[in-house]
Amino acid sequence: MKIVGIFSLLLLLVATMVSAIAVVWTRHQSRALFVQFSQLQSQRDELNIEYGRLELEQATWAEPRRIDNEARTKLGMFTPRPQDVQLVRP
Repeated sequence: MKIVGIFSLLLLLVATMVSAIAVVWTRHQSRALFVQFSQLQSQRDELNIEYGRLELEQATWAEPRRIDNEARTKLGMFTPRPQDVQLVRP
């Protein structure tokens, strides 16, 4: 009877130790994942800020008045005179 009691006690001790180690490991994993999650949130926020800047830059470059100015100054384009306009009918 004593051997069964000692065996049961050892089994419970081992089960308790395994359980304690599992709790510590799970908490460590949880903290590591939370740190990674926080870093990814920061990266997401930085990318959102950069995306907003790029949208603003695109809107600035695509402004019709600016395109017209660039066409006139850099490409030498101009609005045709009324007598230079020809209608093409199918």
